[in-house]
Amino acid sequence: MDKLTSIAALLINFFFYAYILIVVLRFLLQLVRADFYNQLSQFIVTATNPVLIPLRKAIPGLFGIDIASIILALILQMVALQLLFLLGGGGMYPIIPLVFDSIIKLIGLVLNIYVLSFIIMVVISWVAPHTHNPAISVIHSLTDPVLRPIRKALPPMGGFDFSIMIAILGILILKILLEPSI
Repeated sequence: MDKLTSIAALLINFFFYAYILIVVLRFLLQLVRADFYNQLSQFIVTATNPVLIPLRKAIPGLFGIDIASIILALILQMVALQLLFLLGGGGMYPIIPLVFDSIIKLIGLVLNIYVLSFIIMVVISWVAPHTHNPAISVIHSLTDPVLRPIRKALPPMGGFDFSIMIAILGILILKILLEPSI
């Protein structure tokens, strides 16, 4: 790849994946019923409403799940992969592999969001355990539904909570299972 192609790939990755991250976070925060009056949540809503509100008119929710957010994230992921494929000189990405690869990338993004959230929780618990921050409350809203069943099965031992370590280990195993085998 020449330098201009590398720069174009970098810009496509940055802008598409930044917005995909925001859309996926909106979906996850709605799924866990996070506080949408939180400053971080308000930013996510403001950034995604211009696209999601019209899309929701065509794609309604199902059983309280925001299908429009999922479809938007999938479409953006597919466009990003297609653009990168074209940029690399690959022509048109075949549709079935494009959809499959996009779904796998979105699942990987969700898993990465959770791993990063757990790591942030651990660091905050060491550095400033009783600090209130809008981002931290969103992270707690996001991770509590995952940690709750683990904490029920494995209560704290001697003041240590191993639920985050177990959750990260489970996510890393899932990531290995989702990797395409070559």
